[in-house]
Amino acid sequence: MNATKFWAVFTIGVAAGAAVALLYAPQTGEKTRRQVRRKLEDASDYVRDTADTIGDRASKAYKAGRGAVEDAVETAGNVYDAAAKRVQSIV
Repeated sequence: MNATKFWAVFTIGVAAGAAVALLYAPQTGEKTRRQVRRKLEDASDYVRDTADTIGDRASKAYKAGRGAVEDAVETAGNVYDAAAKRVQSIV
């Protein structure tokens, strides 16, 4: 099992354990439901923020990669043009 799968399974296990602990805690059902709802909202906000961050980073990486490719294409074009001129001057 690779590290990513291990941590995914570990996280799911921790979440399941926490959910069971909340359900069997000695408090009223209403309080437990409020607490679970609050935690789910927090988790939802965290996932949304993380997705936004990943999207921003992916967009920046795409733009940087695209710029690098455009520069490489331009440089290759310049080299080609210079080589073509040299060949024309020889012929």
